[in-house]
Amino acid sequence: MHTLVSSDTELDAAISSALTAERYAIDTEFHRERTYFPQVALIQLAWDDQLVLIDPLEVDLKALAALLEGDGLCVVHAGVQDLEVLDLSCGTIPKRIFDTQIAAGFIGVSTASLSSLLDRFLGISLPKGDRLTDWLRRPLTDDQLRYAASDVEYLLELTDILQAELDRENRSEWAMEECELLKERPRNRRVPEEAILRIKEARSLKGQAFRVATAVAAWREQRAAESNTPVRQVLSDLGVVAIAQQGPTTTDKLRGLRGVESRHLRDGADQEILTAVKVGKKMGPSERHPARAPELPRHLRPVVTLVTAWIAQLARDHRLDPALLATRADVESLLKHDPDCRLTRGWRQDLVGKPIAQLVGGDAAVAFDGDGHLVLEARSGRALPM
Repeated sequence: MHTLVSSDTELDAAISSALTAERYAIDTEFHRERTYFPQVALIQLAWDDQLVLIDPLEVDLKALAALLEGDGLCVVHAGVQDLEVLDLSCGTIPKRIFDTQIAAGFIGVSTASLSSLLDRFLGISLPKGDRLTDWLRRPLTDDQLRYAASDVEYLLELTDILQAELDRENRSEWAMEECELLKERPRNRRVPEEAILRIKEARSLKGQAFRVATAVAAWREQRAAESNTPVRQVLSDLGVVAIAQQGPTTTDKLRGLRGVESRHLRDGADQEILTAVKVGKKMGPSERHPARAPELPRHLRPVVTLVTAWIAQLARDHRLDPALLATRADVESLLKHDPDCRLTRGWRQDLVGKPIAQLVGGDAAVAFDGDGHLVLEARSGRALPM
């Protein structure tokens, strides 16, 4: 059973009780289709034998900060977006985190949904809900409340099972290390100067056109954040590219471009766009932000395919989610000597990073073991007779 919390007094009582628990499960329901930042619509919280649904339209969620910053372990499932919502609405994120999706990846269950994990480990089928339900509508229906409650109702029980599996595989430390990294991910507001990297159509732009696109995309990102409006409502991707290609100097020239509509030019936006165009044109090549990532040297490109195949085999052998172990982008990042590459740190460095370095350095080779499995072994240096 769940309790709906719709007053600050009720929320304070729930938090006081949850603070005595060693751990608690949390989930959020939110919308962001019409806003830049996620708009929280419901928070589900479970601990011990208690489960409450907190209505953020009726209470001050900042009171939750005491729980999040406490010593209790916060259990989430695929919690990246939940952390963003909590940070925005409560001003903080959990001090300690356990993500059941991440934990499942360390016992070989790839990017599992909560429903699949509960079915697999507990034999529980979650109630079906409408993926497009309006969580901001009031009053919430019984079906909505029941569906929301199920997202945290079994999380702590599931955690016990996953933790036991992790202990059996000696991977608890790996999982907790990975869960801690969730707190380091960027949240709430993206860097405006990096907005250009998310525009697929801009990848072919060169020289001044790319610099103008970078400036206009940065302006769009900043205006979207300030007005809490989705970026594509401020200006379409096509509009950014068209402006970059044409470099308009007047509002009339702006109006004639594809992807630029009159609604995009209201409230002084037209002059701001023209200013961004000027900024982009004045950028020197060295001032462009962000610098495009260097291309992978041609002689290393075959290595990526080879190593990716070996990583897939390694993941199967170790019962790990391949995407958790290393992605193709991780491999390329390592080969480019990216200082932020995650294969150069922690457990991934030992399991993947160092062997890849040996392979590229010519000290190791990838081979079949006779049973169709790829293995990384010391390189003999002897060529086969032809």
